[in-house]
Amino acid sequence: MTSQLDQLKRHTIVVADTGDFRQIAAYAPRDATTNPSLILKAVRQPDYAPLLAQTVAAHRGEPLDLAVDRVLVRFGCEILAVVPGRVSTEVDARLSFDAAATQARAERLIAMYAAEGIARERVLIKIAATWEGIQAARALEARGIHTNLTLLFAFCQAQACGEAGVRLISPFVGRIHDWYKKAAGPAWDAAAQAGVNDPGVQSVARIWRHFKAHGVATEVMGASFRNVGQILALSGCDLLTIAPELLAELQAAPAEPGAAPALDAATVPPATAPAPRLDEAAFRYALNEDAMATEKLAEGIRAFAADAAKLDAMILAL
Repeated sequence: MTSQLDQLKRHTIVVADTGDFRQIAAYAPRDATTNPSLILKAVRQPDYAPLLAQTVAAHRGEPLDLAVDRVLVRFGCEILAVVPGRVSTEVDARLSFDAAATQARAERLIAMYAAEGIARERVLIKIAATWEGIQAARALEARGIHTNLTLLFAFCQAQACGEAGVRLISPFVGRIHDWYKKAAGPAWDAAAQAGVNDPGVQSVARIWRHFKAHGVATEVMGASFRNVGQILALSGCDLLTIAPELLAELQAAPAEPGAAPALDAATVPPATAPAPRLDEAAFRYALNEDAMATEKLAEGIRAFAADAAKLDAMILAL
């Protein structure tokens, strides 16, 4: 049986969104993404507790932030043993408003991967898409260190990333959906706001079309899905990063014969004029005007920072 997952792979690069590398092989994704919450979830499992303990014990006495990065890289190396492509490893979210510190941490992560024999082309450094994060990514890309800008909710974030030469962006779908659903309250019509009408899907599709129309080389990877319908409504997007639970649903469902991709670059006409460029003031004002993006970006940084602190505590306890 040809599955929906098989069908999706014909149009889109499928990426596994997990730190649980033992789950990945069953779905044969090309790449994998992690974040502080996913790594924390993985190290709390009994199967991964020895890996955490061994990594920390091998480098006992090092500063805490260095120990954390060693754990992230260890998981990244294990993932790269399973996937043929790239892994995304995230810089500490507590550095989201410090461009210099973000750049330094990214360079250290790449050096750690290099020490394990991993070429930098197989690693994407995940950075929150704040103004400072985007400027750090600009500097890193200039040095041949490729980045994945995450916690991306607003069009201005995507535009600034494209202008900075970022390799890949991860615009979120599910968290945008959640915000609009909560804002609508009892008036929310789930059926009417599904599929291509989902506000999160529409946000990613708008970014993707803009990049194709303007010849922006930055890859667009839809992320943070709540259901299979959102995923299928973005088939044809450059990449989609999908949690194992949803990968399993796609793998179990039969393909729809003759289904065309929802996004088709051949149907996007080229732009007739260049897009106006964003300086810092314009970026900050545009982000401020988008209440959803402002709230979800702040909320996401706080959540990742909280999980980073929990991982710190686990390491200190060993």
